[in-house]
Amino acid sequence: MPYHKVPNWTPGNGLEVLTFGLGGETFALEAGIVREILDMMPVTKVPGADALAAAVINFRGRIVPLADLRGSFGMEAHATTADSRIIVIELDMDGNPILIGLAADRVNEVTVLHAGDAEEAPVIGMRWPRDHVRCLVRREGDVVVLPDLPALFARLTAHATEAVSVH
Repeated sequence: MPYHKVPNWTPGNGLEVLTFGLGGETFALEAGIVREILDMMPVTKVPGADALAAAVINFRGRIVPLADLRGSFGMEAHATTADSRIIVIELDMDGNPILIGLAADRVNEVTVLHAGDAEEAPVIGMRWPRDHVRCLVRREGDVVVLPDLPALFARLTAHATEAVSVH
């Protein structure tokens, strides 16, 4: 499924998402990019890797980067708990499907968000970089953050492209 800066709101149906908790905030991913939700598993740290994806996991025999969005959103590192999960997503990066595991403090639910409840991230008054957020959605007295995953991971794919062209 292609990933767009503006969510693909469908008339009458909204946007089906998986909500998850991270650092006391509620985030959402389009349900169509979610491949699997895993209990925590052994993680291999990668020396010298970018802090965003400083580890990998073995997912069905494939080495998959494990990303922790906390640093990108100015959150403190957090030890895993019984509720911690890994959300495996498939993200289209420059026409290439890439599997990525996302660390989550907890997975909440699959639900529908509506375009009428969504707003662009404000220019002032946000503690996160605005380009890391696709939009904010009001839901049941809370604010749900739709992260801009391609923007967050762009620096990682740029580093990989540079490393390949150097060799």
